[in-house]
Amino acid sequence: MRVLVVEDEHKIANSIKKGLEQEGWAVDVAYDGQEGFDLAISENYEVIVLDLMLPKMDGMEVCKKLREKGVHIPVLMLTAKGRVEDRVEGLNAGADDYLPKPFAFTELLARIRALSRRPKNGVKTVLEVEDLSLDTINYETKRKGKKIKLSKKEFSLLEYMMRNKGRVLSKDNIINSVWDYEANILPNTVEVFVGNLRKKIDKGIKRSEKLIQTVRGFGYKIGGGK
Repeated sequence: MRVLVVEDEHKIANSIKKGLEQEGWAVDVAYDGQEGFDLAISENYEVIVLDLMLPKMDGMEVCKKLREKGVHIPVLMLTAKGRVEDRVEGLNAGADDYLPKPFAFTELLARIRALSRRPKNGVKTVLEVEDLSLDTINYETKRKGKKIKLSKKEFSLLEYMMRNKGRVLSKDNIINSVWDYEANILPNTVEVFVGNLRKKIDKGIKRSEKLIQTVRGFGYKIGGGK
């Protein structure tokens, strides 16, 4: 999962980034509203963590403009203000949830996970491609009923591919959705991770049952379809 954190207090922003990365997620950080808005409309995110009080453009305005632009990424609004009126105003601006400061990281994590699970184009928490299953809540992957141990990044890559079952995904698609903006990942890195995934999910599997396909000149896909 890829998350955007828009927070002008560097200590808080970097702490959130570090914590979410330990969960295996890709995280981009913006320290003002304008930068956050620009990233939100140009990159792919599952959730935006958005502070209310920001320089250049406050969180309320960022949220309103995103919704006006047709960007419906779930937004978790953070604020030092705890008044009911402020929460209502944030929700009316298009925010999906509201978390007052100070907060426990475990609560932030739970709220982000809840937002990421909300139905969005048929989003599921247990993904299946033929006899391969991936549980995004319990971080469990199985092939033919047998558990497969994946690294956090391998899990994120497989989740992205399975959510796009049957679609040909270019290396750029994969980089932009699985790694954060500053990761500076090379196409060869994608090849390595896809190769590692193949070894793990196709271990002991017949050649005709291998799931990840290379579409030469275009990228990779998992499962049938377009």
